[in-house]
Amino acid sequence: MRSLSLIGLFSPALVFASSEGVNPSATDLFNIGGIPISNSILTTWIIAAALIIGVRLTVGTPKLIPGKGQAVLEGMAQGLRDALEPIVGKQMIGKTFPLLCGFFVFILMMNWSGLLPGVGTIKFQHTDGTWLDAIRPATSDLNTTLALSVISFLAWTYFVLRYAGIKVLVFDLFGNKSDRKEIGWGMWILLSFIFIGVGGIEVVSIAFRLISLSFRLYGNVFGGENLIHSLGGIAPYVIPAVAGLLEVLVGVIQAFVFTLLSAVYIGLICNHEGGHDDEHAH
Repeated sequence: MRSLSLIGLFSPALVFASSEGVNPSATDLFNIGGIPISNSILTTWIIAAALIIGVRLTVGTPKLIPGKGQAVLEGMAQGLRDALEPIVGKQMIGKTFPLLCGFFVFILMMNWSGLLPGVGTIKFQHTDGTWLDAIRPATSDLNTTLALSVISFLAWTYFVLRYAGIKVLVFDLFGNKSDRKEIGWGMWILLSFIFIGVGGIEVVSIAFRLISLSFRLYGNVFGGENLIHSLGGIAPYVIPAVAGLLEVLVGVIQAFVFTLLSAVYIGLICNHEGGHDDEHAH
C-alpha cells in the first residue's frame, strides 16, 4: 500500500525542502490503461489545465477590440514574436511562431512549477518505506526535456525541407561556397573536399542537438531543484527563498534559450536568399 502525505499542499516547496534533494528519475504513481503515469506527467497535466483555464478566464471570447486581459496576453505574445522575428526571418515567423511560443510558455511554466506550493512537498510512501515526491517539475525529468528536443528536431526537419528544400540543405552542409572564377579550378576542387568534411562534422553536430538541448534544460532545472532542497535542509525559509528568486530568473532564461536555439536552427537554413519555392514563403 502507498500512503500519501499532504503536509506540503499549502506550503511552499522552498520551506519544506530537505537536504535529500530530488530523485534524478521520475517516479511512477499509477497506471492508466497499462501506461504508467509519473509524477512529472501529473505535474504537466495540472499546470497545463491551470494554464488553459487561466487563459480562458483572462481572455474569454477573443474580441477585435481587446479587453484588458486579452491586451496583456497579446502584448506578451507580440514581444516574444518581435524578439524571434529577426532570427527566423519575416517569411518564417508566422509559420514557426505557434511552435516557438508553445515552447517558451510550456517550458517557462514547467520551470516555475517547482516553486509552487505542493510541488516537492507532497509525498507518498513507497512499498519499501521511502517517501517520494508525488509531483515534480516536468523539466526536471530528462524524459520531458528529451521529448521537447525531439519535437524541436522534427520541427526543424519539417520547416527546412518544406520551405528551403533538400537542395538548399545539402548545399548549406556540403556545398562549396567559394568563387571558382576567383580561386581557379584546382583550389576550388581542394576546397570542395574540405567543405564536404566540414559538412560531415555539421551533420554530427545537428544530431547532437538532441543531447545538448535536452541536457542543458534538464541540468539547469534539476540542479536548481536540488539547490533549493539542499539549502532548505541547511537553513529553512530565508536562504531557500533567495535561491527561489534566482530560480525565477533562471526559469525565464532557460525557457528563452531553448526557444531561441530552436529558432536559430530554423533560421540558419530557411533565411537563405533565393531559397527554393519562394511561393511557399507568401
